[in-house]
Amino acid sequence: MTQGQSCREAFVEASSFLEKCGVYEPHNNARLLLEHVLGVYGAQYYMMQPEPFPSEFRSRWEDAVTRKAAGEPAQYIIGSQEFYGLPFEVTPAVLIPRPETELLVEAVLREADRLFAGGGAVHAVDIGTGSGAIAVTMATLRPQWQVGAGDISAAALQVAARNAAANGVQIDFREGDLLAPFAGARVDILVSNPPYIPAADIAGLQPEVRDHEPRTALDGGPDGLAPYRVMLEQLTLLPAPPQIVGFELGQGQARDIAALLESAGHWPEIIIVPDLAGIERHVLGVRTSEQVT
Repeated sequence: MTQGQSCREAFVEASSFLEKCGVYEPHNNARLLLEHVLGVYGAQYYMMQPEPFPSEFRSRWEDAVTRKAAGEPAQYIIGSQEFYGLPFEVTPAVLIPRPETELLVEAVLREADRLFAGGGAVHAVDIGTGSGAIAVTMATLRPQWQVGAGDISAAALQVAARNAAANGVQIDFREGDLLAPFAGARVDILVSNPPYIPAADIAGLQPEVRDHEPRTALDGGPDGLAPYRVMLEQLTLLPAPPQIVGFELGQGQARDIAALLESAGHWPEIIIVPDLAGIERHVLGVRTSEQVT
């Protein structure tokens, strides 16, 4: 970075540098980092473009761009990611929330509003919560629900607990393997975005995912379906199967997951939800109160 640059010139230089380093979406990443370093967003960010780059932010800016060029996700550099309009702290202990997961939350809420329209207590759990994005969003949008969240990572649960507090919601956080921490608990709604990448495919992921996001949040076993099988086996730990199960999954896995839910025999309705790109991204199993398991 040269002395006397405008904010716009610093952005252009960083974008070009990131592109040469092979960074995916270099312009978007440069903008995210510049907004963060300058502490300005939206119209204020664009108004500041012709202004001289503040010298007091120079070292922070150079550090952020260098880290991004080395492959670190911008969200970890910034320390946050928005999900469903809510702010979430993210660290290397948690998977970065993705926009497609918002569609899973929407689908679960839609089915829940249909099944539980009469009111009464609804107990929902988010398994493999990571940053707490799903659990916190459900608790925010349905404050009358009792929401729990589990993760095998104590470090992830610490991040999720901070996100719950920052967004003003109460969540029952439990540490353990998938459904095990909720043994004996009532669960009406089970939501999970578990690890679903086949182990052999991890080496071929984008470097910023493969090298920086937690492997435990990525590796779904030999075919990517191991966590789903285990959760369905662990249903015997609960007093009764949930009336709604909602899973996020990888490309090409929807039919296999739907078959697993059908074989379990608890959910007469199996719903496949595509993401905005048309990829079958979520599978829901639904059972009304009148439908016998």
